[in-house]
Amino acid sequence: MPSVGLLARIEAAPEHAAEVAALLAGALPLAQQEAGTRTWFAFRESETVFGIYDTFDDEQGRTAHLQGAIAAALMEAAPRLLAAPPEIRRVDVLAAKLP
Repeated sequence: MPSVGLLARIEAAPEHAAEVAALLAGALPLAQQEAGTRTWFAFRESETVFGIYDTFDDEQGRTAHLQGAIAAALMEAAPRLLAAPPEIRRVDVLAAKLP
């Protein structure tokens, strides 16, 4: 069972919401390549608010993800596409149902 995760809240500038949605959807292949990323979800809360939730078996996997290609792409795009910096929270997984 994964023991740690990340929960990110991402608020797009209204005129860039479609670009943020495309950026997140396009990040799936990158997440699939990360050996330490157990689960990865990109989601939309509203027209301009998005999120990412992912889990890892350990802190090493979480740290590698934070230093990886998805985080780099998001931080590079942030000044142009986002209304505010991404809010990224470290979480501990208490229970999980996985396939």
